Parts: sequence; structure tokens; C-alpha cells
Amino acid sequence: MVDSLGIQWQLLVVQLVNFLVILILLGMFAYKPILNMLDQRSAKIKEGLDQSEQAEKRAADIDVEAKKALEEARKEGQALIAQANEMGNRLKEEAKEGAKKEAEALLERARAEIQLEKDQAIGQLRKEFADITIFAAGKVINEELDADKHRKVIDEVLEASTLKGTE
Repeated sequence: MVDSLGIQWQLLVVQLVNFLVILILLGMFAYKPILNMLDQRSAKIKEGLDQSEQAEKRAADIDVEAKKALEEARKEGQALIAQANEMGNRLKEEAKEGAKKEAEALLERARAEIQLEKDQAIGQLRKEFADITIFAAGKVINEELDADKHRKVIDEVLEASTLKGTE
């Protein structure tokens, strides 16, 4: 039957042996290195994917940490601003109170000075009035009266008149 198909069995055996030899040689010298190279490349790709996945995970973690740090910094900044505003308000109130106290003290000193000047002016007027009265009384009587005695009498009269004026 093989002969009827035109196949020579010796040639078929030689071709079969050649095919097996080539298959063995390719398996030893070509397939194993190619398969090893493909396995190594596959391992490198898998390693690269793993590293990429880890890098993405680290980047996500860093992003979360950065957002937390940013939020914390924002809160600290707001707290510092609130503290500065509070301190500014407190300093403003203290300055206002200090200015008010200083103005009150200045007003009190001015009142005291005015009262002192008023008292001095009244005293001066009394003295001048007493001198004028003594001079006038001396002219009327045509004799020089004792100035101390008259001054004492005039002071008593003025004192009595101020007491009546305050009642």
C-alpha cells in the first residue's frame, strides 16, 4: 500500500530519522534557550508589573499622607490666624483702656490744676480786695489803720459771706 501511493519506505525512514534528529537538535539548542528567554522575559514583565503596582500603591499612600499634612497645615494656619486675631483684639482693647485711663488721669490733673489756679486766684483777689478796702477805709478815716487788724476783719467777713453763699 505504501508502494501504491508512490512512497518509498527507505526514503520515509531516512526522512523520519532526519526529522527526529532535527527535532532533538532544535530541542537542545533552540527551543530550550528560546523557552528560557521567554520565561525570563515573562518573569521580568511580571516583576515590572509588580514594581509598578507597588509604586502606584506607594504613590497613593504618599498622596494620602500629603493630603493629611496639607489639611493639618491648613488647620494650624487657621489656628494661628485666629490666635493672631484674638491677640490683636486683646491688644486693641488694652490700648483703648490705657488711652482711656491716660485721658482720665490727664483730665483729673487738669481739673486739679484748674482748682489750684482758681483757689490761688480767689486768694489773690481776697488779698487785693482786702488791700483796697484797707486803703479805702484809711482814706475815709484819714488815718492809716493797722493793716493786719483790718485784713483779719475782712477775711472774717469774706469767710462768712462764702459760707452763706454755699448754703
